[in-house]
Amino acid sequence: MEQSLKFELEWRIGKYPIIREIGRGATSRVYLGRDPFADRDVAIKVFFFEDGLSEQDQKLLRKGFLAEAALAGRLQHPHIVEIYDAVSEPEYSYLAMEFVPGTTLEEYADITNLLPLGKVVEIVFKCIRALDYAFQNGVIHRDIKPGNILYSPTGEIKVSDFGASFHEHSPSDTTQLTGVGSPAYMAPEQVRLDTVTHQADIYSLGVVMYKLLTGRLPFNASNQLALTYEILNVEPPPPSMFRPELPPLLDEIVLKAIRKKPEERYATWIEFGKDLSRAFGSLRLAGESISDSEKFAELRKFPFFEDFDDVTLWEALRISHWREIDAGAEIIREGDTGDSFFLLLDGEVGVAIGGKQINTIKPGGCFGELLYFSDKVAQRTTTITSLTPITVLEIKTRALRAASDAAQVSFQKAFMRVLIDRLTATNRRLAERA
Repeated sequence: MEQSLKFELEWRIGKYPIIREIGRGATSRVYLGRDPFADRDVAIKVFFFEDGLSEQDQKLLRKGFLAEAALAGRLQHPHIVEIYDAVSEPEYSYLAMEFVPGTTLEEYADITNLLPLGKVVEIVFKCIRALDYAFQNGVIHRDIKPGNILYSPTGEIKVSDFGASFHEHSPSDTTQLTGVGSPAYMAPEQVRLDTVTHQADIYSLGVVMYKLLTGRLPFNASNQLALTYEILNVEPPPPSMFRPELPPLLDEIVLKAIRKKPEERYATWIEFGKDLSRAFGSLRLAGESISDSEKFAELRKFPFFEDFDDVTLWEALRISHWREIDAGAEIIREGDTGDSFFLLLDGEVGVAIGGKQINTIKPGGCFGELLYFSDKVAQRTTTITSLTPITVLEIKTRALRAASDAAQVSFQKAFMRVLIDRLTATNRRLAERA
C-alpha cells in the first residue's frame, strides 16, 4: 500500500494531529488523533481506495464509508460511538469519531476469559438500548459482533462500526450493501439475502450473548458451506450445555433471540430488554459464588488435569457444574440411568454395590465416567454416597462429547490413568488376600 505508507509520514489528517496508530484492517486504518478545537482525543478511521482493489471491493469500501458518514452528528447515545466529522479525499476518506480507550468484546468472547454472568447481562442490556435508539432513528446495524462492541476499562460499552448499516431514510444506492455481515453472526434472512429488519440485529446480538456466556458460537462448522447449512437448518444447543451454572432464563432468552424465523424472535428491542431485566433479578437471587479464577486455580492442583493446557482446562471448567453437597446424600444410585460424571474436589464419598460398601473415594478421584464411553443411556452399577460434606465438579456426558477435540483427548487420557490406577489397586488387594 504505497499510498498509505506515504500517508503515515504526514502525521496529520486534515485538522487532526496524529498521535499513533491504534488499529488496522485490509483497507482501512485507525489512528488516535487530537481535535485541537474541541480539545479532545479522537479516533480517525481512514479508508484507503487503493488502485490494487477490485472494482467490487472499491464499491463496497466507498459504500461503507458513506454509510458511516451519513451518521455524522446523527446518533448521539451513551452506548454508541459518536461520529464527529466525515471528509472525502481523492485517494482516501476519513471519519473523526469518539475515542473509546480499552478493547472490544472479542477479548471476552474467549473461553479462557469470560466475564461474570451479571456483567454479560448488563452489556447486552446496554447494547439493546443502543440498537433500539438506532432503530428508532431508522438505522439497522447489520454487523453486530463482539469486535464491533467496544469495552472500556471502566466497564462501559459502545456499539461501533456502522459501515454495513441500512438507513431507512437514505437513498438505497448509497447505503444498502448486499450480503454484508460477519457470517457466524448473520441471521438466516441475511444468509438468504432476504429483506432485513431490526430482527436481524436481534439475532446477531443473541449470538454475541451466546458467545460471551459460553466462549463458543451456537454453530461451529468447519467451513462456510457447512456454517450456512447449520444457520438455516440446525437448532443450536442451549448455552447451558457448555456452561451448566447458567440460569434457565438465560437459555430461554438467548434461544428466543436466535430463532430462525424472525417472527418467532423478540418482536421489539423493548421485549428483549424486559426479559433481560428479569435475568438481573435471577442472578441477584443466586448470590455471589467462588470466582472462575479461584475455581481454575483449584482444578490446576489435581493430577487428573495434568494433561490439560490452560485453554482446555478453562473449557473443562466452562462445561462443568461446581456443586456443594451435604453429607449423607446419594449422588449416584445403583440401577438408575445417568448422564453425568463427577470429579471429587473436597470431602469423601463411599462406593457401594448391593447395599455393601466396597470402597471410598477421596479428593481427586472421579466416578460415573464410564457413561462417556457408552453410545446409549446406561445404568449405574454402583451407589455413591457422600460420607462428609463434599464439593464436586459435575460434567454432563453430552456436553463433553460436544467439547473440542483437544478437551476430549485430555479427558480420555485422564480417564485412562484413573482406570489403570483402579486396576492396580484391585490387583494389589487380590495379592494381599492370596
